[in-house]
Amino acid sequence: MKQKIWLSSPHMGGEEIMYIQEAFSKNWIAPLGPNVNGFEEDLRTFLNINAVAALNSGTGALHLGLVQLGVTAGDYVFCQTMTFSASANPIKYLGANPVFIDSEKETWNICPVALEVAITDLLSREIPKEKLKAIIPVHLYGMPAKVQELSAISEKYGIPILEDAAESIGSTFNGKKCGTFGEMGVLSFNGNKLITTSGGGALV
Repeated sequence: MKQKIWLSSPHMGGEEIMYIQEAFSKNWIAPLGPNVNGFEEDLRTFLNINAVAALNSGTGALHLGLVQLGVTAGDYVFCQTMTFSASANPIKYLGANPVFIDSEKETWNICPVALEVAITDLLSREIPKEKLKAIIPVHLYGMPAKVQELSAISEKYGIPILEDAAESIGSTFNGKKCGTFGEMGVLSFNGNKLITTSGGGALV
């Protein structure tokens, strides 16, 4: 190809410098300031959820989400193969085992059928159910995964969903926004995302 097709190139609206200068002039460098609090509140209202924590990155949000779900060394976490490495890296940070699940052809996201096969396979090998700690579906490129089927599997086996909604802020399924179907969800505000803060993420 002679021409690049950017994933989502950032656009500066013109007021960014003003807010950066305000943060410096009012010493909102450490720990935080009203802009971050306001951003969290706007996200909470937009997603219609109870709580949002702004973090340094979407990867950091996935890491914290896994910690909150009690993932430790030797546990198993299911994640999809077609994604950025950040979906799997935090699993390894905690010493857990990523179980990669291929995509289905309609959304290109984690296949519910293959997911259930992987779960039953691990259980058949006498791996304790308590070691199967989380499912991380990714709504790749803003396309919602098959949330109904995944939610049914999550409930059937008692394995919570940690949604990687890094690329899907604003995407909905049956009127409900991505990132709000699972136990927790993750957003990213990296430079190539729909809303960018240059870096940053959130656990919702």
